[in-house]
Amino acid sequence: MDTTQIRSKFAELYGEPGILFTSPGRINLIGEHTDYNGAFVFPGAVDKAMVAEIRLNGTDRVRAYALDLGESAEFGLREEDAPEQSWARYIFGVCREIQKRGGKIGGFDTVFAGDVPLGAGMSSSAALESTFAFALNDLFHLGIEKMELAKIGQATEHNYIGVKCGIMDQFASVFGQAGKLIRLDCKSMEYEYHPFDPKGYRLLLVDSVVKHELASSAYNKRRESCEAAVAAIAKRHPEVKFLRDASFAMLDEVKAEISEEDYKRASYVIGEVDRVLAVCDALDKGDYETVGQKMYETHHGMSKLYEVSCEELDFLNDLAKELGVTGSRVMGGGFGGCTINLIKDELYDRFVAEAKSRYEAKYGRTPKFYDVVISDGSRRL
Repeated sequence: MDTTQIRSKFAELYGEPGILFTSPGRINLIGEHTDYNGAFVFPGAVDKAMVAEIRLNGTDRVRAYALDLGESAEFGLREEDAPEQSWARYIFGVCREIQKRGGKIGGFDTVFAGDVPLGAGMSSSAALESTFAFALNDLFHLGIEKMELAKIGQATEHNYIGVKCGIMDQFASVFGQAGKLIRLDCKSMEYEYHPFDPKGYRLLLVDSVVKHELASSAYNKRRESCEAAVAAIAKRHPEVKFLRDASFAMLDEVKAEISEEDYKRASYVIGEVDRVLAVCDALDKGDYETVGQKMYETHHGMSKLYEVSCEELDFLNDLAKELGVTGSRVMGGGFGGCTINLIKDELYDRFVAEAKSRYEAKYGRTPKFYDVVISDGSRRL
């Protein structure tokens, strides 16, 4: 993104220039609702990011300006200094989490802005946390490893924002590499890179611009279903600690002992574990048709078995299939948000035009479209 406005505002507010740092948002190609089941996610960093100009100011105070909001905040670095504004709490939380780990930091001045779309499931908050975690580690020479930087962002969400998120968003933001997706094992935290260079295809997010309100309570219910299935299976197979450890055969053994709903939820997750591994293999071979097929299978599972889709997302998915889009699925937790689509170049314009006109005609609102390119993670600019 263009940093001219950030530079200009920084000079106006603080005089001497600072150093620019950036961290990206992310997509997750496949592997949804697998993180809390001890399985794999498959994210990548995108070409939309947060950028902050930062300069140490030699005090114990932070002076911050959110360019996109036109708001400023100033706060100290002790627990009782927590700022009121939610955006400032992200920065404060990162500072506090670094201090809890023994990192010696001081005050700084900053102006930041971003082009990560809000509400589209690309994790603008993780991009913000990762930018400041990476920058403070660099500027204060703290020597914190990258995985710990991701955990600092996650802990900020837990302790200062009140969101009990997994590690994927911050992990992808810190570890991203251009042209590669990352398979992260949410049980062992081991990860490996796989090539993602789809020549002749494009990645497109279609934002349904709806968000249904039952998301958090429904999410908790899904987790409980998965835990119930694991508890039943573990009576026969004590080695099973997560659904990731279970097979369809094990699940069928306990079908009569768990509710139909729990059975459906668990069968989706066990299938999704297999699909992530199949997509990794397909990408290693450059087989994007198989990748697309697995995306459609995931959407079907999320819609019919896990039941976290909604009418609007199913409509966009059906339209993608009808028009010959290679792969399409709901991305993120569900109940609204985006579909992620793998589209051949020659079909791109027609799909965008049809999706826009047909969605408007049916739902009376205009979907948003975001092209994404897989890009590098946290860095100095």
